[in-house]
Amino acid sequence: MSSNTVLEVENLSVDITVPAGTLHAVTDLSLTVDKGETLCIVGESGCGKSITSLAIMNLLPGKATKTANKLSLEGTDLLSISEKEFANLRGDRIGMIFQDPMTSLNPVFRIGDQLEEVYIEHGKGGRKEARERAEFLLEKVGIVAPRERLSQYPHQLSGGLRQRMMIAMTLMCDPTLIIADEPTTALDVTMQAQTLNLLRSLQKEFNAGLILITHDLGVVARMADRVMVMYAGRAVETGTAVEVFDQPNHPYTQGLINCIPVPGRNEPGSKLGSIRGIVPALVGDLDGCMFRNRCDFVSDDCRGGDIELKEISPGRAYRCLLNPEESARNLTAESAA
Repeated sequence: MSSNTVLEVENLSVDITVPAGTLHAVTDLSLTVDKGETLCIVGESGCGKSITSLAIMNLLPGKATKTANKLSLEGTDLLSISEKEFANLRGDRIGMIFQDPMTSLNPVFRIGDQLEEVYIEHGKGGRKEARERAEFLLEKVGIVAPRERLSQYPHQLSGGLRQRMMIAMTLMCDPTLIIADEPTTALDVTMQAQTLNLLRSLQKEFNAGLILITHDLGVVARMADRVMVMYAGRAVETGTAVEVFDQPNHPYTQGLINCIPVPGRNEPGSKLGSIRGIVPALVGDLDGCMFRNRCDFVSDDCRGGDIELKEISPGRAYRCLLNPEESARNLTAESAA
């Protein structure tokens, strides 16, 4: 781990007990995040993105079991510390922006009280310093008349303003790692763009590592330094944003990209690409490639054994039996079709 690394995760797995058996929500997931870097985790609903973030934050439901070879935040072993010690990290060194700003704020407390509580609870200062910090951050996130806004209740704010409040709350203690779990889901298109621009500029200014969870490849193209594509609880492709978009090697990544309309490639009125089928159930013993029932290039070898991540170069890998040349030919054929 370099001195610039904020978070290091090695072979993280999350299993959840359900009536039908054991649900393997996340399996052998590894990632790193550096200061000032944005890692986008992308995939359709149910692929394990949010569970991964909750595992890192130690906020998993009671029936979930987490295991990992390593889970480290700037040298602090997150696997060995107590829940009380973890609680001291949350909101301080790790901040999280949840999906829905409408329900993330407590409706019975004023905005100022909620922002100031984070600062005071983590021993950063008293009430006066907390109020000054809150006003400073509300100005940073583009909120006019911050002093008046701090005296309001969440129901008095629009969805866009509430999301900005959540971003300000996340930054109250100057965290080194920010996890944003689909932070634009509940916002309209205009507010989505404003929120993403705001998040990117603040992350660079505060030099924090950012994990951005999304299912929107447009957001990935706009925000990501590096990309991790997840499917059925596993990483199926990793690389820089340029590498993944220019040369997707996994058929699932290729399918996601082919679903995006591209001027000059998609004629007006033509059908967009799609991925047939649904995500498989992840209960019980899992063998072979989880994408095989939806893949156009499946072979008998895909049906058994464990498909390992193939490393092409440092940080660039994919989980498929196809070699890069075959993947490139498949992508060209699909694009032409």
